[in-house]
Amino acid sequence: MTRNELVLATKWAAAEGWNPGLHDADYFYAADPNGFLMGFLDDEPIASISVVKYGENFGFLGFYIVRPEFRGRGHGWQLWQAGFRYLQGRNIGLDGVVEQQDNYVKSGFNLAHRNVRFEGKKEDSTPIKAPLSSVPLLSKEATNLSPLSSIPLSTIVEYDSAIFQENRAAFLEGWVSSPHHIGVGIVSEQTLLGYGVLRPCQQGYKIGPLFADTAEFAEAIFLALIAQIEPGSIFYLDAPAVNEAAMALAKKHHMTSVFETARMYTQTPPELPLNRIFGITTFELG
Repeated sequence: MTRNELVLATKWAAAEGWNPGLHDADYFYAADPNGFLMGFLDDEPIASISVVKYGENFGFLGFYIVRPEFRGRGHGWQLWQAGFRYLQGRNIGLDGVVEQQDNYVKSGFNLAHRNVRFEGKKEDSTPIKAPLSSVPLLSKEATNLSPLSSIPLSTIVEYDSAIFQENRAAFLEGWVSSPHHIGVGIVSEQTLLGYGVLRPCQQGYKIGPLFADTAEFAEAIFLALIAQIEPGSIFYLDAPAVNEAAMALAKKHHMTSVFETARMYTQTPPELPLNRIFGITTFELG
């Protein structure tokens, strides 16, 4: 795909009800410009898939869409095979929708864990863009919430790589510094203990990622992000079901389960620190 063709694919994703971010194409494309494929029939774009490479051994598959009027003819299967050729030899991950999970098993994917999409609504009258402040009760040390713009990218990449378990600096550079996104980190003695990003979507906002060393830190970041949006706004959080603290966070803030996916891999699932993953970055790129 070209960058503009990826914009088209995000429109298809919106039509499927996946609620992509308004500016996702800009930052997704940076992750791996060769990792987005589009299928054409007589020069007409009809199908898409993303097969983004991370590091030397991992890849993530998403955006697998065939336009409804062209389904059932094998076009998607051709594009699927092309994507697998691009990621040949790598462990491939995906977040599969319920109706496609049996097909993914047939293609060699195995279930690692469930993910749950939660929807919430900002009901209170917390001031929009409330200032970030110290959070002394979270730690015996001085602990502060800080805009991600004030934290070196290298620090964010190092923290992120320990949780995502691959370096994705090319993606994060735009994701955490976008003027359209709101990013918050929690810092103690110049050490990053968690961070989160909120972005505007076709409907409401999504939080992702939300990574933190403890449930308390995750909630502090969560609340700081939600404080930035208008009362009445809808927001979403995609969390691994095996992280009980993440499930409790969603329940505490009256969020409702609205969607589910399965995280699946073609090889042995990586040993992710799921207890630190309170919000997945995106279902498209992992």
